[in-house]
Amino acid sequence: MLRLLAIWIINAVALLALPHLVPSIQIASFGTALGLALVLGLINAVLRPLLILLTLPVTLLTLGVFIVVINALLFQLAASFFDGVQIGGFWSAVFGTLLYSLVSWALTALLFPKQSKSVTIITRN
Repeated sequence: MLRLLAIWIINAVALLALPHLVPSIQIASFGTALGLALVLGLINAVLRPLLILLTLPVTLLTLGVFIVVINALLFQLAASFFDGVQIGGFWSAVFGTLLYSLVSWALTALLFPKQSKSVTIITRN
């Protein structure tokens, strides 16, 4: 539970980094970023799998590139629920989602490194 809360905060921090990386994206405050991170998480858990399934033929034809379009549209949908979030347009949403994913992944990897699982093989001589 504590790890889930920490990842939620990491995602909010990653959202706060977006206006510094993409000037046409504005996020008003940390509270707005927390709310947006929560809504994005819910949308990605519920709506995204359904959209990917429904658009599977297009996704296959574009070799998966259409998923970037879905992510950008879902990002714009989540932002529409908040007055403190402004996205300059579709391409801003595309670059914003790509950078949000990279920053979130990097912060999570730095703060929660994967523990290597070693396997010991016992042999009889």
